[in-house]
Amino acid sequence: VNEIGMEGFMTKFQNEVTQIIGSMLFPEEGQWLDHHHSFSVRYKAGEDLGLDMHTDDSDITFNVCLGQPGFKGAGLTICGVMGQPDHRRLKFQYQHVIGRCIVHLGRQRHGADDITDGTRINLIMWNKSVAWRKGKPQPPYLREESAPSVECVSYTHDRDYGKYKTMTPKLRRFAKGWCPPAGKEFIGNPQS
Repeated sequence: VNEIGMEGFMTKFQNEVTQIIGSMLFPEEGQWLDHHHSFSVRYKAGEDLGLDMHTDDSDITFNVCLGQPGFKGAGLTICGVMGQPDHRRLKFQYQHVIGRCIVHLGRQRHGADDITDGTRINLIMWNKSVAWRKGKPQPPYLREESAPSVECVSYTHDRDYGKYKTMTPKLRRFAKGWCPPAGKEFIGNPQS
């Protein structure tokens, strides 16, 4: 969206809308939103179906469902915050509705569930705060307290994906396993 001439509009939108909402929902991260990356995503049955678990390169993400009417599936699975003991534990599953926006921290682990029918298009706005990023201390990455929820493991990022789900040769091509950092993973029975 920024690259097609709408950056000025999105900056005004950030100043007049997302700044206010962001600071109310997340007072620390949202106090001084000063730049953004805005773009659209499309999931279509038979093409791009969903997106693996990940975090965003943002402090606060706004995700607005634009359409198209009649899509099925393609919800958003929300897990814990990166670095926290429950970052790979299921928090809730959100079903997109045209015209509605979900707002979450960029470091909140989430993934787009596969679409089963139709097309879903969303406008994503990654809001960032240079002041907050410069002033925040780097929190320690805490050890997981329990086994991850199967909905929250990532074939792209998780070193132990194969312990919880089947790693197919197709998925293995995308695996870059770094998470959780060594020594921070849950130690114990995966079924607990």
